[in-house]
Formats: sequence, structure tokens, C-alpha cells
Amino acid sequence: MNLHTHVPALIDGFGRKVDYIRLSITDRCDYRCIYCMPQDMRFLPKDEVLSLEEYYRLVKIFVSLGVRKVRITGGEPLVRKNALWLFNELGELPGLKDLVVTTNGSQLEHQASALRQAGVRRVNVSLDSLDATRFHNITRVGQLDKVLRGIEAAKKAGFDNVKLNTLLMKGINDDEAIPLVAYAIAQGLDISFIEEMPLGQVQRLHHSTYVSNEETLKLLRSRYDLISSVESTGGPARYWRVPNTNTKVGFISPHSHNFCESCNRVRITCKGELYLCLGQESKVDLAPLLKQFPNDDIPLRNAIIESIRAKPKGHDFNPRRNEPAVIRFMSQTGG
Repeated sequence: MNLHTHVPALIDGFGRKVDYIRLSITDRCDYRCIYCMPQDMRFLPKDEVLSLEEYYRLVKIFVSLGVRKVRITGGEPLVRKNALWLFNELGELPGLKDLVVTTNGSQLEHQASALRQAGVRRVNVSLDSLDATRFHNITRVGQLDKVLRGIEAAKKAGFDNVKLNTLLMKGINDDEAIPLVAYAIAQGLDISFIEEMPLGQVQRLHHSTYVSNEETLKLLRSRYDLISSVESTGGPARYWRVPNTNTKVGFISPHSHNFCESCNRVRITCKGELYLCLGQESKVDLAPLLKQFPNDDIPLRNAIIESIRAKPKGHDFNPRRNEPAVIRFMSQTGG
């Protein structure tokens, strides 16, 4: 018997097992959310973006090294032409246990059923407001009704879970925490609140709009008898149960409760750059190896294993700083 059969290859220098990748398949998006990108965002030339076949090859290698969860992100992943081909291929990949997509919901009305049939198990939908005018102002172009119809289509498609992701901003939508949770309960959905992160030169002062999850939790507990839960979906969220409902409320808190000690994930950009930490600039460019060795995965495998060993211990997000912690935009790293 080979004693090394069950030893995971992707272990970082702090003993953490990396079994989760977030893969961006496009930096393009049909929205221009104010916390994510500038209105006149310049996207990458298409020849700098990997092909769907190259994404599949990368995921296949990561899965062979012990990765069990893959989240497809963007930009908006569902605007990528022929993206469904990739979802279908990944859905058939032996060893991949959890295929998830994060979306703004704009394309879900027409794609939810096909995504479920492809093998996507869970869907996260960004929803920052239930007011149509405010939703349009936050996204700059989005239509709330379209997203709500997409959420309904996702519910009907039969995913294991449909979850809402919400980012609250002071003076913009921080009065919607309770209404959004009430909507999630009424729809039988989960919801997670994500603290705003200082990424990219978005033209607003992050510290003036930052809302801590501690504030949000305190507000929600004034309305709901939330029960702390040890449940996990393999990511950084900490969950609370709403009694007598099917809803969990999650909090992703990179500022107020740094979750680095249990970090199990890395990110791959649409250019093939491997980011070992969302809050650090260190990266490894896998694209040259993809192209230099089209029929040999060993150089890529070795590069990935070595990279993971250099994964940083953690990030440094300070909500009071005026400058971004990282210069790249969220849409460039992938959700």
C-alpha cells in the first residue's frame, strides 16, 4: 500500500490544507457596482484572458492535488461566451465535490436550469438592495426585477442552496439589513453580509462607508433571536440560524474577525494568475506554463505545489486607512 496516497499535496507553510479555489473566468461584467469597479472600467484585451479549455485544465490539475471545492466567479461569470461548456466539463470531473457559482443574478433567469443540469450545486447571488432605484444606483446599470426573477429561477432549478451576498455601506444601504434578512426568510434562502474591503482605486473613501459586521449582527439580534451555528460551507463565513425558518445568516468579516488562521483557499484570475491571499499582491503567473507545456502537466503541478508553500499567513485590512490595501479591483481577482 502506498502510504502517501491520502496525503494532501497542497499544504502551506503554516500547515493549512488548501482544498478550495476561486476561479475567475472573465473580468468583464454587465454591472459597474460602486464598490467593485469604476464606471469607465477598462477590461483586459481578450487575448490576455485564458480559454475555457485552459481553465478546465487548471481545475483538473488542482483537483488532482486535493482541491474539492471550486467557485466560478468573474466579473460576472455568466456573461462569458460559452461558459456553460466549462460548467458541464467541471460537473463531470471526478474528485470535484462542490461546484459553485457567484453571480450578480442578471443572467440567472435564463441560465439557472442549465447550470443545475451541468452539476452546479450551489449559487450565490449578490443583492445589496430591495429598492429598485437604490439597486440601480449601486450597480449603476442593474435592474432589480431581473435579479429577483433570476433568484426565483434558481429556486425552481433545484440547487442544494441559493444564498444572497450583501455588502452594506454607510449612508447608502446600511438601513436594509433587516429587510434583506426578512426577504431571505420569506424566500427560504440563506444570506451573508460581507464587510467592504479596500481593494482597487474605486473613487470613494472606503473608511467613510465601512460598516462592520459586528454592527450588523447587533442590529439583527434586536429583531431576531439568532442562534450561533458551527455550520460551514467551506469558506470564511460564520453562521447564525434564524429559529423556526430555513435561513442561515452568515458574516464574512475580514476586518473585525480576521479569518486567516483557517484559510483554505486561493484565487485564480482570468489571466491565470494564482493569488495566494486576497489581501496581498504576491502572485504566481501560471499562464506561461500552460502555454509552454500544453501536453505536460508536471511543470504546472510542481509550480502550484511550490506556490502553496509560500501562501502568506494573512492579510492586513484596516477599515480606517484612506488608501486601498491592494491596488487591483475586486473584479480582476474574482469575487
